[in-house]
This record gives sequence, structure tokens and C-alpha cells, in this order.
Amino acid sequence: MSTLLLKNVKIETGFTYNADRISGTKTDEVDILIRNGKVEELGSSLDVHADEIIEGNGDLLMPSLREMHIHVDKTYFSGPWKACVPITKGILTRIEEEETLLPEQLPFALQRAENTIEWLLSQGHTHIRSHCNVDPQIGTKHIEITLEAFKKFEGMLTYDIVAFPQHGLLRSNVQALLREAMRKGATLVGGVDPSTIDRDIERSLNLTMDIAVEANAGLDLHLHNGDSLGAFEFTKFAELVKQGNKIGQATISHAIALGDLKGAALDEMIGILREAKIDVTSTVPTNRPTIPVQYLYDNGIHVSLGHDSLTDHWSPFGTGDTIEKLCILAERFRFLDEYSLNRTWKYASGGITPLNDEGERVWPQKGDAADFLLLDAVCSAQVVARRRPITRVIHQGKVVSQNEEVEFGVL
Repeated sequence: MSTLLLKNVKIETGFTYNADRISGTKTDEVDILIRNGKVEELGSSLDVHADEIIEGNGDLLMPSLREMHIHVDKTYFSGPWKACVPITKGILTRIEEEETLLPEQLPFALQRAENTIEWLLSQGHTHIRSHCNVDPQIGTKHIEITLEAFKKFEGMLTYDIVAFPQHGLLRSNVQALLREAMRKGATLVGGVDPSTIDRDIERSLNLTMDIAVEANAGLDLHLHNGDSLGAFEFTKFAELVKQGNKIGQATISHAIALGDLKGAALDEMIGILREAKIDVTSTVPTNRPTIPVQYLYDNGIHVSLGHDSLTDHWSPFGTGDTIEKLCILAERFRFLDEYSLNRTWKYASGGITPLNDEGERVWPQKGDAADFLLLDAVCSAQVVARRRPITRVIHQGKVVSQNEEVEFGVL
């Protein structure tokens, strides 16, 4: 049985008030004993034996992060600089580009995937969900590469692999390849814009659900279409989620239409998604209306964050820094006060926060998984607003990354 003792780490314990206004966050320094990946004891000046002792020096303890939408299989990250080619046909520009680009990148794909995962780990992510291309040009090679890349990090993080028909399930006729990908180890069935790519919403979604049911797997679909078209796709998907007994096992990535809907139309759509327990992942886009993250979450839709890419042929802008992403989210929705900034962490941690909405400490507790970050900060509100640095990443009670910078050349 392995044990780790964290000495003198800071945990959030409540809020401070100025009259009726929350003005700050209370913290205490504690020691935490971890045994076999779980919190066993928490208190002041613990005098216990441990296999490893880490002096926290007053660093802030926070739940580790979850990267819920990334493509580690097709990236320029750690390779030479390359900007994107101009778009002339919408999403079809990128799909046509991939038909030649991805086979050309196969010799570099594994190393770049490993470097991307290493970087995301250093940025505090102990769970990664990667979408992985399945298409006629590369078959299931990217599934195999991604599985191999993640194996290098076994015991350091957990992961999902989404079998993703980027070029369209029907358009590229990859039904058999998608089934093969699930047999080879993909954990979720993906999809993309059944109207604009496959041109047949019902057939595309029905076939996607059939594959998920056969594989006994959940689903995560890219749905980029806005306004009423996107809303219609959401509605049809939610119906199939219920029919296929996949309630609570489905995600809509991007869900751009939720940024267009307003008033009663938005509330109706929230009710539809909530009934099917469909969660949403967003990159917090700044070039279009951002989905109303807090309103969705407060009304029962679990929202999480992802970067989509670090740098690739789709975008040169990703960083993999989710603390930066939280800061952008806070700026976008004007989370300026202590309370609003404090509540922001849940969008990147699977909903885990040290304090509940009433300011009571609910984490960490005995028995909790020891998936932690140590940060040079006084509280989580400061981390988000000032993008404070991570000093250590801990997964299942083991230090899996420290604050040494990882260099991958010119990015």
C-alpha cells in the first residue's frame, strides 16, 4: 500500500463577508495523508509515516482538471510552425484538406500525440477525452496511434477515445470502419453535423445510435450548426438517446445553437436536453455567440470545457491551458466578483469544487480520489482571474507532473 503525505497545503474552507457581500475566500493550511490513491486523513500537523512526503509550502490545493474535447491524433503541436490555409468551402475545405494531409502526417502522428498528452498533463489535466479520426484515407490507424500514445501515460491519467467520422458517417461510408474502431478500443461513438455533412439527419443519427448500442458505448457528437437547424438536430438526437437507453451517456460538443437560442426557445431546448441527461462541451469561442454556460449549468445541463486543438490545420490558437480558458470564460460573462470567480472551477473539473454554492467545504473529504493540483495562489478566484501557475499535478496519489516547463520547439 503506497502512501503520500502532503504537508502544509492550503484548502478553501468558506467565504468572508463585507456586510451581505462575499468579499473573500477563507483558507486553512492542513496536512493530507493519501493511501492507495485516496484521501485517508486530513488535519493539522499530521504525525504519520508515509512512503513519500511533499512539502506544500502553502500552495493551494484544487481538484485536477479534465480536458473534455481535444484531437491529439491530428496536430501540428511540437512540429514546425504552420498556419491554416484559407477556408473557401466552409467545413468541407478542412475535410478535403485532410484527405491528403492526414496520410502525410502518419509518420509523425504518434510522437505529436504523445507530446500533446504530455503537455496537457503538465497543464493539470488528469483526464483527457480525445476525438480520433476514422476515415477512408487512414482507416483506423489514428485509433491505433492514439491508443498507443495513451498507453505511455497509464497510471498518470485516465482517458476516453471517441471514434470520430470527421468526413461524415454517410458521406465517407465508414460505418464498418467505425464498428472496427470500437472493437479496437475506442470508448465512445462520435459524429458530426448530420445535416450539413451527411445531408440526412435521421439516417445519420439512427446509424450512429445503432453503432453505439452494438458497442455498448456512449456518444459524443460534434454539432456546429446554429439557430433552428442546430436545435432540430439536438431534438432528434435527444429522442434517440432516450430510445436507445443512452440517457446520461451522451454529449453534444460545441452545441453552437445554444448560443443563438433565446428566451422560451432556449428554455424548451434545455428541458429536452435535461430529460435525456445530455451534457455539453464548449471551447468558449470568441468569434461567435458563446453558449450561456452558467445558465445552462444552473438549469441542469452539465457543461465542461475543451480546447479542440493546440495547433493544427483547423486553428493555430489553442494553448492547452485550461486555467487560461477559465479566465476567458470569466471575462466573457463578466465574472468579476469573488463568488462568481470561485464557482468557475466546476466547468473544468467535472463539477468538483472545494466549496458548495453556500460556501461550505465539501472537498477534499476522506475517501475522495487524490486527483489534485497544487498552485501558487491564495484562492481559486485568484487562480482564474490572474492565471496563477500550477506547481504539481497529482493523480491517484502520485505526482505525475511538476512545474518544469516542457519545450517542444517553436509553436
